[in-house]
Amino acid sequence: MSFAEEFKHKIFHVNEETFEDSSLAAFDYQYHQCQIYRAYCDQLTKNPENVTHLHDIPFLPIQFFKNHAVKSGEWQEDKIFKSSGTTATGRSIHYIKDLKYYHHVSKTAFENEVGDLSQFSIKAILPSYKEQGDSSLINMVDHFMNFSLPNSGYYSGNENDFNGNNDEKKLVIGVSFALLSMAEKNISLKNSIVMETGGMKGRRREMTRAELHKQLKDGFSVDHIWSEYGMTELQSQAYGIDGEFKFPPWAKTLIRDINDPFEYFPLGKTGGVNVIDLANIDSCCFIETKDLGRHEKDFFQILGRFDNSDIRGCNLLI
Repeated sequence: MSFAEEFKHKIFHVNEETFEDSSLAAFDYQYHQCQIYRAYCDQLTKNPENVTHLHDIPFLPIQFFKNHAVKSGEWQEDKIFKSSGTTATGRSIHYIKDLKYYHHVSKTAFENEVGDLSQFSIKAILPSYKEQGDSSLINMVDHFMNFSLPNSGYYSGNENDFNGNNDEKKLVIGVSFALLSMAEKNISLKNSIVMETGGMKGRRREMTRAELHKQLKDGFSVDHIWSEYGMTELQSQAYGIDGEFKFPPWAKTLIRDINDPFEYFPLGKTGGVNVIDLANIDSCCFIETKDLGRHEKDFFQILGRFDNSDIRGCNLLI
């Protein structure tokens, strides 16, 4: 078994004590196997000889996925995911070596944090993503529906889609602008999980997550709003209630100083979000995003975007 294949199995046993060693092993592998990542590290004079701690690892700027095939090793992809970014700035492309592995990672992350998919009737409100194609979010939701209750499906525009057995636990997952339109119809979704994936896509004015959640709570008559934080360039997703996100044990965020990418902030201070996703061993595990966020003791928050950066269609509100 190759290093990468063995590593994929091991990540599900990673914990706080072993995370750093696993990350350093992933860095060593990707430095030697990912051409664009190695070139970037060499520009920073970073290599396995002088990277000995987690905070020494360079994070690849996420925009590299727009212009380069970010692959560790030589292989033929199972699937290509593209971001929902604007055509003016280009769409990120993530080459997926093993779609079954992507599905396994996504399902495990969801069920660890949210619950057993077999207990949910999924109602998805993702119109623009369904139309665009090549969406990792649509692919993930499609896979989830294979394990959910039989009457799961995509919202067709008929409000009766939300009727049915009131004893069923519903997961209503949708892009923000579409959820807001539904909330204005005052459809009661008590005893349901309402989960926003971000994204106004120019359909509505941008608003804070707190403002969005208040409108959704009022419109759907629920006490809490769930959120999903994910992106095309990763394999793993974070989930949270009322904007308090948690990644699965094999993924982690670091909050960097926006003026010094190798300086990291303590709890409670806002900075740039770096993501370590060990499930991304076939591409790059270390991604420097353009998101702003902060850590608290048991969760992290996403607070906005860098000035003049693209608005990401599927994961963020300004």
